[in-house]
Amino acid sequence: MLVWLNYLPHWSITTAQDAKLACFCTGPAIRNPLANIISEIIGTFVLVFVIFSIFSAFQSGSDQNPATNLYPYLLANLVWGIGLALGGSTGYAINPARDLGPRIAHAVLPIAGKGDPDWGYAWIPVVGPLIGSSLAALLALTLGM
Repeated sequence: MLVWLNYLPHWSITTAQDAKLACFCTGPAIRNPLANIISEIIGTFVLVFVIFSIFSAFQSGSDQNPATNLYPYLLANLVWGIGLALGGSTGYAINPARDLGPRIAHAVLPIAGKGDPDWGYAWIPVVGPLIGSSLAALLALTLGM
């Protein structure tokens, strides 16, 4: 809703329906469901596997571990890096909530000339991250992270 409020004066002036949708949710550069879901699986796999790696690498069994102060910095750089390296093809949702919630908001908010919320694509940023995170967690647990 904050996005809607922020751009409130722009909704009636902007005619590009795709631009309005892009304010809320991700979309593919090239619509190819197989390639798009693979992209989301890879991006989410990298996110979850590297998170497992970061947290397992710094586990010392001590509450005084100085590396814990770096967690927010490391995670922010991880998400940024995934966006730079893998985000061009689908917008890198890498989290079902990143796309689905804002897409629902786009669908229900009164936006002038907003167009379709593209429900035909909406399953990809939900299913891809679920598969990618599951595979990453399985591998990390198999490796004892």
